[in-house]
Amino acid sequence: MSTRAAILWGIGEKWSVEDVELAEPGFGQVRVKVHATGLCHSDDHAVTGDMPTPLPLVGGHEGAGVVEAVGPGVTRVAPGDHVVLIFQPPCGYCRNCARGRSNLCLNASLQDYGASKPFKARGQEVAATGDLGTFADVTVVSERCVVKMGKDIPFNVASLLGCAVTTGWGAAVYLAEVEPGDNVVVIGSGGVGINSVQGAKNAGANLIVAVDTVELKRQKALEFGATHAVASVEEAKELLAENTDGRMADAAILSVGVGDASKLGQIVDLTGPAGTTVVTSVSPFASTTVDLNLALFTLSQKTLRGNVYGGVQVHRDIPLLLDLYRQGHLKLNELITRTYTLDQINEGYADMHAGKNIRGVIEF
Repeated sequence: MSTRAAILWGIGEKWSVEDVELAEPGFGQVRVKVHATGLCHSDDHAVTGDMPTPLPLVGGHEGAGVVEAVGPGVTRVAPGDHVVLIFQPPCGYCRNCARGRSNLCLNASLQDYGASKPFKARGQEVAATGDLGTFADVTVVSERCVVKMGKDIPFNVASLLGCAVTTGWGAAVYLAEVEPGDNVVVIGSGGVGINSVQGAKNAGANLIVAVDTVELKRQKALEFGATHAVASVEEAKELLAENTDGRMADAAILSVGVGDASKLGQIVDLTGPAGTTVVTSVSPFASTTVDLNLALFTLSQKTLRGNVYGGVQVHRDIPLLLDLYRQGHLKLNELITRTYTLDQINEGYADMHAGKNIRGVIEF
């Protein structure tokens, strides 16, 4: 069938919205009519070349929609079901899945990124981000890449459960392991970091300090549960020292758009003894060194953790987060600053770079 999609043909180029041919769903696959997709910074890493990806590429990994058709052998969903799309589908039986680390599913991580190529354009096969390709009116994905949701949930907010909300929330709740009374600092209060603020608040944190150079994001962080919002790491360090009797933060979560390894030591220094620093930000793959006082890190018994999908278990946590949304305990509508059409995708990313959005969402 013919549909439209936004394709990245080369590093540094704009997204090109054009007609594509979409394959029919094969064994274990489903065709999904995409109703909304978030404009995540991770897709922009493909544009800048910070994250190596196959090209050409239909972008988008943060989507929600309706199952239109299913291929042979599909048992999890049926036509008409509303679904959230997920980019790291757990197999459920590998060692990591069995240990509650389904976000690090060994079978998912061993598969070549972009191995699924359901699209064709300009006479050649086109890969899909995360084997999803939600920058398209319609896409074909494995049934393992969808999580069924209630039909009462708006598609635009549901799409954000595919990455931003889960990754940010989980960074605080599961990876930083925030407990009641903890002090937390979140560096970068965009679409992911602001959900770390929400997660820390829900976990019972005492001080929640949001750091962002953009005034809009500082204001929004306060609305989402931060107790303080400052413009620099230096301000955050001074604030923590003054308000914690020198205890500093129990957890620091780095969520800026592009990580800077030379600044990591400053982030770790925001935490006190036994503090945990979670690195959510994606750094350029060419960056291979960090600036960190290893002696003080060791003697303070600190922890440094990466972040894949917030450490969540999608089949447990996406329904859980949607229930919190229904009950008014999780802000999702408020995350969306502006909506765009697919043809406005480059404008949406320009707004992201200009700091105008917490999250931009394409609606179809």
